[in-house]
Amino acid sequence: MYNANIHEAKTHLSKLIEAVLAGDDVIISRAGKPLVRLVRYEGLGQPRSPGGWEGQIVMADDFDAELPEINALFYGE
Repeated sequence: MYNANIHEAKTHLSKLIEAVLAGDDVIISRAGKPLVRLVRYEGLGQPRSPGGWEGQIVMADDFDAELPEINALFYGE
């Protein structure tokens, strides 16, 4: 594990990134107290494919029809 203060992290960011890519843990601290940990980005995995819920969701034909009670709330009818 490698511990660096903020000034050192700003000065040697490339070196810290190389250490993380090599498998080391890197902790950045302020006044001796750990603040953050640098980790390797793993990506999101498989890209999402659209249409996974196709045929499983049903929407009523009148889902957007006006409702008198809602109109009364908005228009005071």
